[in-house]
Order: sequence, then structure tokens, then C-alpha cells
Amino acid sequence: MEWNGLPPLSALRAFSAYTETGSVTEAGRRLNVSHAAISQQLRALETHLGLKLLDRSGRSLSLTYEGHELAGALSEGFGLIARTIEALTGADAARPLQVTTSPTFAANWLMPRLAGFAGEHPDVEVMIAPTPHLVPLEPGGTDIAIRYGDGNWPGMDSTELMRSPINIVAAPSLVGDGPIPDLKELAGLPWLQELGTTEATEWLKSRGLEDARIRGIHVPGNLMLDGARNGQGIAVSTRVAVEEDLRAGRLRLLFEERRDAGYHAVTLPGAKRPPVKDFLRWVIREAKRDQRT
Repeated sequence: MEWNGLPPLSALRAFSAYTETGSVTEAGRRLNVSHAAISQQLRALETHLGLKLLDRSGRSLSLTYEGHELAGALSEGFGLIARTIEALTGADAARPLQVTTSPTFAANWLMPRLAGFAGEHPDVEVMIAPTPHLVPLEPGGTDIAIRYGDGNWPGMDSTELMRSPINIVAAPSLVGDGPIPDLKELAGLPWLQELGTTEATEWLKSRGLEDARIRGIHVPGNLMLDGARNGQGIAVSTRVAVEEDLRAGRLRLLFEERRDAGYHAVTLPGAKRPPVKDFLRWVIREAKRDQRT
């Protein structure tokens, strides 16, 4: 196909508005033009590219494969432009900084240190949203996710904060302080799982216990380790959350896995507004400080 160069920006914007609203009329309202003008821009874009972007054979328009591909690229491109302009102009600087992470990490690592960030940046309003679910990062929404894994989140910027293997732990009052019980015996004991997760079940399955039926309690992440310390069940957590309990003897390490995994600060690519940059500098520094102690 002969390359005709980039299409007019007005045609790309009309197509993006249509794919975002799903309606020629709504796209016209968004861009303050008539629906006829939007239709004309869509056809002009197809002509320029020499591609069919819209299937007009049904009662309503639908995107072709090429249309879906272009819609995704435009959404990412226009989003990056908007974020960069907001960061450069400071237009979004006053919005609260929104950080998401797991309840366990929030309770055991982030919250005890957060006063330090507030002291250094008293003008930055911070909103912490603890959840076991993977929260999407979107312009104008959640700014930073502190996620557990290997750092591979396609399309995102990711900085490793700390390595933290998966630890399976229990109180000595539950499993004793002698030889570690075998897996079948452990599977018969109570287990604690964070609400919204099946980490304990999945771990036992990975060890070959496909039919294991866990009996135990599902609790918010910040209460899971309290229950484990009190001997209410076995818990699957990360090393950073149980380090002090293991050192003090309140919990006992039964198994350790994923030594190459850890916590990462994840953000959208592109320019970042000042509060985001301030928080990233602070949390990376705090993580490094922990590694030195």
C-alpha cells in the first residue's frame, strides 16, 4: 500500500471520539460539530488510509480489525499527550495523589512510614487504596500502584523497590517447633486467606494437592497476620510483611518461594506530575534504606 503520510488530526480526533462514545451523534457533541461532519471525517480517514475501519453492513456501525487496532493506538497516544500536558503545565498538580497496593503491604510497610512523606511534602494530599485486586492506572485516576511480581507489566513504567519472597508461615502454637509437618498434615490445619484471594489454595495445588479443601478464615489483609500470630491458621504472605515476626519467633517459616519476586512501583509511561515524582523518589529511597539496615 502506498504511504500517504499521517491523516489530518481532525479526522483522527473524530475517529477517536466515535470509538470512545460509540455514537456518531455523541462524538459530534463532544467535538462541538454536527454528526454529519463526524461521518464525513470517518470516511475521509478511511480514504486517506486505504483501509476499511468501520463495518456498515449491519444496522449499526462496528469496528473492523483495523479499526480496533487504530482505536487502541489513538487512545494510548491521546492519553499520553494529555498526561504530558498536565504534567508540564501543572494543571493536575492539586489533585490528590492516589496510591493503590495490597492491604498487607499497606498495613505492614507503607503506613508505618507514610508520616515521613507527609513531613517532607505537607502540601500533597495522599489517598491510599488497599485492595488485593489489580487496579488499572488511568489518567485522572490512580497514579501509582505498588504491585507484587517480577516487574513485567506491559505498557507500564516499573521500578523495583525490594525483593520479597513468598513465605508460608504459622505460629509455633499451631505447628509446633519440631520438624515441619508434611504437606498433607498442613493441608488439614486451618488456613488464613486474604479476602478476594485464593493464594493458599493455589499454593497447595502447585505442590500437587489438587483436591485439598482448605478450612479456615477469609479476612482483610491487615488482619490475616494477626490471626496467624495468634495460631488461628497458616498464612501465605511476603517476606517483608513477616520479617519481624519471624525474627521475634511469633511466626515460623515453613516454606519460601519466588525469591526473584518483589514489590515494584508502577506508573503510566510519560511525563509525571510533581506529586507523583515526589512520592516515587520518597518510596524508592525508603526501600533502599530498608535494604541497608
